[in-house]
Amino acid sequence: MKTPPPPSLLSLTIDSAVLHLSNFSDLSFVPDHVLLDLFSRTLKAGRLNQKILNLFISAGKDAVITRIRELNIQPLLTPVLPTRCSEKF
Repeated sequence: MKTPPPPSLLSLTIDSAVLHLSNFSDLSFVPDHVLLDLFSRTLKAGRLNQKILNLFISAGKDAVITRIRELNIQPLLTPVLPTRCSEKF
């Protein structure tokens, strides 16, 4: 019986990054193909939230932004609330 090959170092790194994405502040330095794989694995793991979505969008990589649009993932828009509730404006 043949044993499966061990996972690559890149694969292990991406798996670890998925678990710790909320600690990252910038992903713009990550190569496109790695960022796309990271995004896919984040979705598969069910760990995509608003903060992480904004992190991927702010990276500015065309491949990831295209994938977000293909999946029709929309960032939440925070409404602007008045700071003072008074009848006099």
